[in-house]
Amino acid sequence: MKKQLLTILTLLVIVACKENSKSISEAKQDTEKTITYPSDVIPFMDEWKILLGDGTFSDSLVNFSKEDFFYVETKNETDWVVYKTPNSGITSRTSSNTRTELGQKKHWTPEIGGKLTGTLKVQHVSTSGDARVAASYSVVIGQIHSDEGHENEPLKIFYKKFPGHTQGSVFWNYEINTDGEDNSGRWDFSTAVWGYDMSVVGETPDTYPEEPKDGIALGEEFSYEINVYKGIMYLTFTSKGHETVKFTKNLLKSDFATRENIPDQIWSLYAAIGRDGIERNNAYAGELNYFKQGAYNQSNGKSPEDNIVWYTGSDTYNGDIAKQYANGSYAEVWFKETTVGEGTRPTE
Repeated sequence: MKKQLLTILTLLVIVACKENSKSISEAKQDTEKTITYPSDVIPFMDEWKILLGDGTFSDSLVNFSKEDFFYVETKNETDWVVYKTPNSGITSRTSSNTRTELGQKKHWTPEIGGKLTGTLKVQHVSTSGDARVAASYSVVIGQIHSDEGHENEPLKIFYKKFPGHTQGSVFWNYEINTDGEDNSGRWDFSTAVWGYDMSVVGETPDTYPEEPKDGIALGEEFSYEINVYKGIMYLTFTSKGHETVKFTKNLLKSDFATRENIPDQIWSLYAAIGRDGIERNNAYAGELNYFKQGAYNQSNGKSPEDNIVWYTGSDTYNGDIAKQYANGSYAEVWFKETTVGEGTRPTE
C-alpha cells in the first residue's frame, strides 16, 4: 500500500512539474509576443543596416531593438520608431557626430535613382551649444550619401530649434562634390523649407535670432519625400497647417562649378575658414549613392575655435550617455511611416 501511495505521489509531482513548466513557457511566449520591434512598424528593415550612438552596429534589423537608442513607443494607439543619440558617443569613420541612423544596403547612381519617404516628429534636440555655429541645436533626419570619390552628401535634411524658441526650422543642405582630389574646400548650400536655413545664427554664443514665424515645433508631425529620377532630385515637404513646399536639384550638372557661382551664403558662412572650393562639372553623376534615415545628431561638443564650422560647443559630460540624456544633450526623432524604393516619374 505504501509503495502504491509513493508511486501515485511521484506521478502527481511529475504532472505538476510538467504543468508548471508549460505555464512558464506559455508566459514567456506571451511576453515575447507583446514586444513590438521597429521592424514591426517599418516592414522593410531587411533593406537597412544601423549604427547606434553607443557604437553598436547591426546589419540584421528584423526583430532588432536596443533600449535608449532604437525602439518603439506607442502614443494614442500609433506605433513610432524612436531614434535617440547623445551629443557625444562613438561615431562613424567619416564623422565627428553621433548617430542612431539607418543606412541603405542597396546603392544606386543618380541616373538610376531611388525614392525615400518619411513621416516623423522631432522630439528633442540638444539644449546646449554655441549659437554662432550653424550646426548647433540641430539633427539630420534624412540623407543621400555618396559611397565613392569624396563620399560627400548631395542631400541632408535638418531640423533645428534654438533654446527658448517654440518653433524650429526644417531646411535641406546640398554639399558640393568638390572638384579635384582635395576635398578640404567643400561646403553646404542651405535652403529653408519652414523657418530658417542653416546660415541664420546668433551674434554671440548665447544670443539667438528672432523665432521663426512659420516654423515647426518639437512634436509636430511632418513628412518628406526624396525622389531621384533620371538624375534630378525632387523634394516634397508636407505638414498639416503648413504650405507644401517642393524643390528640384540636378545631380548630374553642377550649379557651382566656378568661383563666380559660389552663393553669398557660402562667403559669409564658410569662406572665413577656408572652405570656398568649387564643384566638379558633372556633380554626382555616375557615383554610387545610398539613403540614410534616423537621428544624426549635429551637436558634438567641440568648439568653434577648432576652426571647423560643424563643431558646436555642446555639453557632453565626458561622454557619459546617461548624464547626457538626463541633461538635454541628445537628439530624439520618431518615425511612424517610411518607404524606400525606386525613383518614379514626378507628378505635377
